[in-house]
Amino acid sequence: MKKIFILVLIGIMVLSIVGCQKNDEKVVNIYTDRHYDTDQALYDAFTDETGIQVNVVKAASDELLERLTTEGEDTEADLVITSDAGRLYRAQEKELLKPIESKVVDSNVPQNLRESNNNWVALTMRARVIAYSIDRVNPTNLSTYEALTEQQWKGKVLVRSSGNIYNQSLLASFISLNGEEKATEWAEGLVNNMARTPEGNDRDQMKAVVAGEGDVAIVNTYYVGKLLNSADEYEVEVGKQIGVFFPNQETNGTHINISGAGLTKHGKHSDEAIKLIEYLTGEKAQYDYANANYEYPVNPNVEPSDLLKSWGEFSRQDIDLSLLGKYNSDAVKIFNKVGWK
Repeated sequence: MKKIFILVLIGIMVLSIVGCQKNDEKVVNIYTDRHYDTDQALYDAFTDETGIQVNVVKAASDELLERLTTEGEDTEADLVITSDAGRLYRAQEKELLKPIESKVVDSNVPQNLRESNNNWVALTMRARVIAYSIDRVNPTNLSTYEALTEQQWKGKVLVRSSGNIYNQSLLASFISLNGEEKATEWAEGLVNNMARTPEGNDRDQMKAVVAGEGDVAIVNTYYVGKLLNSADEYEVEVGKQIGVFFPNQETNGTHINISGAGLTKHGKHSDEAIKLIEYLTGEKAQYDYANANYEYPVNPNVEPSDLLKSWGEFSRQDIDLSLLGKYNSDAVKIFNKVGWK
């Protein structure tokens, strides 16, 4: 009997050690909807510098949040990264996140780009601008998002579908700033001025502008950088024929959205995950985001890339980015109401 007791005790000790080793692994497991080579290069550099292995699961943001919800306490994810503040808000509302407690992160990222309780933090910014044909459009005729609903732009506006999160967050920002009625008027007016039924991504909208299907498109800035630095010569030529205009500079600013990171509530390697966030918001990584992926840095010590600076400085919307998530469902309802496909 005594022998059996000792064997059971040894077994428990071995299992405990194995468990401790698992949690002591130098690893960070990420769920992300970003799909850029820049990100993997940064993860590899982080591993070289710290010895912490980075494992990545890529999928659509809603799919990742559903997976986190289903996995609950058993999840292996330590960090969730999305290319939209609204989805981070949704993760927070589902109680999938916990606060990021780091003075380094607080120092790297201004307070207005962090959730008020540090449940998530911005890694990069992108502006949603008006891309125009430099051959057919005089930029002095451009002013605001709202002006794109005027008669002069009838049949000339290109934009992707209402199912796209960038458009949903754009409209959510209008609801926050101007109220639901004004936001509905804008969406309805834009549908009336569309050059075609929405299709394709932001790059496709600019290709359609250059092809003459429309004169202006609503796109994210980093897609212009992607065109200009593409391995495809045709895309480079498209990029050269596109101008970038920052709307609403005399009113409430150009809409921006973020890519951001949240610490998962049940992650097993939170310390390592926080180190990665500190690294990604640090000056070196922020420089790489700006120069290799054409996104605006969130660390104020890092300047935008030369390409971004060539488009000029701009005033941006001054809103709590959590509101992009709060008003997301209202934005979707408006899109459906006005027939934005």
